[in-house]
Formats: sequence, C-alpha cells, structure tokens
Amino acid sequence: MIDRELVVLIVEDETPKITQIELFLRSLCIPMKIDHAKSVNSALDRLDEGTPDLLLLDMSLPTMDIDIVGGEAGGRPQGSGGIEVLRNMGYANISCPVIVITGYEAFPRQGGNVDLSGIAKELKEEFPTLLRSVLHYNSTYETWKDELRVAFKELEFKGGRGI
Repeated sequence: MIDRELVVLIVEDETPKITQIELFLRSLCIPMKIDHAKSVNSALDRLDEGTPDLLLLDMSLPTMDIDIVGGEAGGRPQGSGGIEVLRNMGYANISCPVIVITGYEAFPRQGGNVDLSGIAKELKEEFPTLLRSVLHYNSTYETWKDELRVAFKELEFKGGRGI
C-alpha cells in the first residue's frame, strides 16, 4: 500500500483519451495527483519541474501545445513524439517507470509498418530501465483498462513499495 500520494503524469494530446485514462486511474482508489502534458515540449517542461512516480505516454504527440485561442498549430504531429520524450529523459537522467498507451496498432517505417509488439520490443531494448509496458488504447473496448491495471500492479515505487 502506498503511504503517500502517487504522482502520475499523463502525456497525451487528445482530451477524450486523457479523460478516460484519468477516470480509470481514479477508479483504482489510490491516492494520486494526476498532471497532464499535451506535447513533447510541455512533457519535458513537466519532467524538469519534478520526476513523477509514473509516466503514461502517448507515442504520437505534437512538438508544442496547440493554442486554439491564439491559432497556433502546435507544431507538426510526430508519430514518434513519445520516443523523443523517452530519449530526452535518458539524456537528462530522469528515471521513472513509463507505460506507453497508444491508439496505433502499427507504426510506419521505411520498408513497411511495424506492429505494436515490434514497437514494444524496440522500445524495451532502447529504454530498458524506463519502459514497463506498451498498451493499445481503443475507446471502444475495455481491454486497455485490464492491461493497464496489470501493468500498474506490477510497478514498484520508491522505497520498494508496490501497489
């Protein structure tokens, strides 16, 4: 059992997905503070402010936050924006468990698409100390919740405490 509030950072640019993930996390009835970032740059800013206990990371992110009021585009969406966040965490020696939650089942690569299991393998090889799990998010099905619940239970946080 956790004896303090867990700090979770959700890095995701789609509001409905953020809402669904946050509702799921709240349903776990674990004391937690949930923060959000909607782009690569805002994720890196949040990580500079402090390391969360858990990072839930989308793979496809814009470079900057989209400013609907000001008309800023937010930069070009990057299919590998999540990888950029992970690499920057490595450069800055930021260490916290990361669970990737992506809506994509495959990612385009030169020579053809790579499916989610292939991406998971690549990410685990490149980020063995950070990456805990890669999950497929689909708002139509509940499978992602079951997979996230399992991944969440497997995590151990500072002081060796599990959930």
